[in-house]
Amino acid sequence: MSKVLQKIFRVAAIVAIFGTIAYVAQKHEQQVAGAAQDPVAVAEKRQTVEISGPIFGTFFGITVAGDYPGGEAELMHDAMEVLNRINAEISAFDPNSELSRFNRLLSTDPFPVSEDTALMIAESFRAGRELQGVMDITVGPLVNLWGFGRDRKPEGYVPSDEEIAATRAQVGLDKLHLEYGYGGSFLRKDLPAMRIDLATVGEGFAADALAKMLDAAGIGNYLVHVAGAMRTRGRNPSGLPWKVAIEQPVDVIGAAGDIIDIQNRAVSTAGTYRNYFEKDGRRYSHAIDPRSGKPVEHNTVSVTVIGDSALFTDAMDTGLLVLGADEALRYANERGLAIYCIVKEPEGFRARWSRAFRQYLAGAKGKPEEK
Repeated sequence: MSKVLQKIFRVAAIVAIFGTIAYVAQKHEQQVAGAAQDPVAVAEKRQTVEISGPIFGTFFGITVAGDYPGGEAELMHDAMEVLNRINAEISAFDPNSELSRFNRLLSTDPFPVSEDTALMIAESFRAGRELQGVMDITVGPLVNLWGFGRDRKPEGYVPSDEEIAATRAQVGLDKLHLEYGYGGSFLRKDLPAMRIDLATVGEGFAADALAKMLDAAGIGNYLVHVAGAMRTRGRNPSGLPWKVAIEQPVDVIGAAGDIIDIQNRAVSTAGTYRNYFEKDGRRYSHAIDPRSGKPVEHNTVSVTVIGDSALFTDAMDTGLLVLGADEALRYANERGLAIYCIVKEPEGFRARWSRAFRQYLAGAKGKPEEK
């Protein structure tokens, strides 16, 4: 699959996922007896404010069930003010962003960073320690080496073991340090050429920031998504709980699978089924295991995480995906974490989830729990 097609599929999948959410919610509402007779539900259904647009090389969207002061124009203005601030801090494409300037810094001196950036890096460190180092914001050189990053590689390029070993020497959270001192937070690297990428957690952080903005404005009913990271609060336009469909790894982009009610919490998903290449009958995923320097080889194709913040779920989902369903579910069950895995098996795809996830499955009564 060419890189152009991969990018098209990723963008289409993001749009399709959000469209699927709305579709599934609508169908669920139609199936709830008497819902249309609820005067509160009817009133809210008639009033919805929705916006969407590009950000961070992906898309965001907000649906407010009810009114927003100033309507769509003011909601877009307020949302872009939040998103542009974060983009100026962590963009890998803006040469003037805080992160880009740190990456260009060929020095081991402390570099001042914003509170936002410090929070994202601190959460990345926590997830990295929790997940045996498989969540690593310094893994970019390995991603580039395999042709999934910004550096162009021939179609189907597989690096040598020597190239992988040399590149792995540039990677590792142990070579990056977050320090707090007089005047703020500082980031320091042991290797002057080291670079970091906060895309793994930036979308979740942005979803949280938009939710915080809506909370501050007194909005009690909304759904926010930044790429695959989502936050909900209150009720949807029909006065019912928000329902989210987990995308299925099939040929139809955005195909809906199990429906979940995340109950005013956050959810995000990491998957391998849209970004990969094949060579000599073998599939190479964009999910790189920092421990080996190679794409993961297990059959887990996606992991969905529910938690209190989208920053937390976004920091966890990629690492859990790299671990694979068996290790990820063991970890989740030991800690009461709600995760949902999709695994490719000879007869097709199978969903497996942790014990804590079952409460979020819509219509899960009587549904056997996968372990």
